[in-house]
Amino acid sequence: MMLNDTYKTISTLSEAIYTEKRSKFLAFAIPVTTIDEIKDHLEVYQKKYYDSRHVCYAYMLGADRKDFRANDNGEPSGTAGKPILGQINSNELTDILVIVVRYFGGIKLGTSGLIVAYKAAAAEAIANATIIEKTVDEEITVMFEFPFMNDIMRIVKEEEPTIVSQIYDMDCTMTLSIRKSKMEKLRARLEKVDSARLLTTDEL
Repeated sequence: MMLNDTYKTISTLSEAIYTEKRSKFLAFAIPVTTIDEIKDHLEVYQKKYYDSRHVCYAYMLGADRKDFRANDNGEPSGTAGKPILGQINSNELTDILVIVVRYFGGIKLGTSGLIVAYKAAAAEAIANATIIEKTVDEEITVMFEFPFMNDIMRIVKEEEPTIVSQIYDMDCTMTLSIRKSKMEKLRARLEKVDSARLLTTDEL
């Protein structure tokens, strides 16, 4: 059971080559976090493999795995992008782009043959990748008077959030990041410190 504050992705680019009836499928699994990154990668691969028959892909973004797309790039509908996306799903991955480049070998594969080939190529690229688990983190900003620094730092030491930024003055401000499931406890402890005030997003 996946916790609601963790997700799986890949750490670095991985590749695979799959051959079926002289058609060659080059597959690439790429870690991404934004649509702009995806567009940049697609542009690079489309230019690099301009002489190929098709550059098909699928991607999934976000910890909740709700932002995704599959593209057949001229292959019969549902024969390329969908099987690629299927492999992303069966490995429960996100923040990933899988591109499969096809060089036609002169023998038609038929729709079922294409589905099998794109699925196999994507599966191999993912199998060659290092899958890592990441946590869904949230940020909180607390404002407090300087004399209460020790109280705040004790909480930081015990709850172990990451300090994103800090400003020390008469009034101090600290932004902390911690995994989602631990945020409630951190927030409750910070609120108990004298002079401490949690800032809302509008106030930042």
